[in-house]
Amino acid sequence: MLNLSIPIPLILAAMLPAVLDRCSASDTSVALGVLARDRVALTATASEIIVDLPVAEGSVVMAGDTLVQLDPTLQNAKLNLAQAELEKAKATLLKLQVGPREEEIAIAQAKVAGATARLADAEAIYERNARLVENSVVTEAQVANDLALRDSARAELVGAQETLKELQNGTRPEDLAVAEANVRAAEASVDAEQTVLENLRVVATRDGVLDSLPWNLGERVTTGSPVAVLVTGQTPYARVYVPEPHRVKLKPGDTLEVNVDGLDAPLDGVVRWISDDASFTPYYGLNQDDRTRLVYLAEIDLPTASPDLPAGVPVQVPMP
Repeated sequence: MLNLSIPIPLILAAMLPAVLDRCSASDTSVALGVLARDRVALTATASEIIVDLPVAEGSVVMAGDTLVQLDPTLQNAKLNLAQAELEKAKATLLKLQVGPREEEIAIAQAKVAGATARLADAEAIYERNARLVENSVVTEAQVANDLALRDSARAELVGAQETLKELQNGTRPEDLAVAEANVRAAEASVDAEQTVLENLRVVATRDGVLDSLPWNLGERVTTGSPVAVLVTGQTPYARVYVPEPHRVKLKPGDTLEVNVDGLDAPLDGVVRWISDDASFTPYYGLNQDDRTRLVYLAEIDLPTASPDLPAGVPVQVPMP
């Protein structure tokens, strides 16, 4: 029975050290945190208008399901242009591979024959006038003009012969290499435009639950902004803060008991990751006593947890 003759303040003063010791012990012997799941933010690859939202928020989705469709009109036009350039490059390459047609060679041969005839005629005129100039029948100026016409006809014949030889020899290997490179470049451009078009259809990259759709139907999104957020993972994991005195005792792979609020029995947990850096304040900014208040973020897998456990529920992990 309590002795009422003892002043109450003295009783509280006597109990205070024990209370403080108990609080201090609980602060450093338990890692506190919450259940969590991975959140996957899917971003927009272009500034386009949302034309379809086929899945409602809160729905279970599978990898590959369409979540958001952006307007593909402009990108379809770019893809068609790239495909047209590819067809043009392929046609040029095929033309070079096939080489000149028989008709083209025949035309070149005819030009050689015509140039040969003109050269023969020019030479005959020049030789005749060169003899007549001695008798003053024609002027020296006329002979000089005839000489120029003969030389021009000779050059024309050489050009026609070289053109015919070029057609007969076929396409140069260097021209074929250039045409083949143009085809590969056009194919790469088509692939790139096709990828951009496919990225306008935002799909789920993992199985999970569609947590939120930040943009509404008909809105123009900004490039790089999240348009769908998924909550993924078959089971939640624990995200806790490990007190500083126990940091050196833990490493990835260690097994711990995880107490979840609302569950009677603890869950078996395996440390997935633990931070090397203390949260909030670096250890070198504190004295030896204050360092014990530091905490290190850790993630603990819960392989035996129920998939129905919601994220955000508080957890406590006794330190070994």
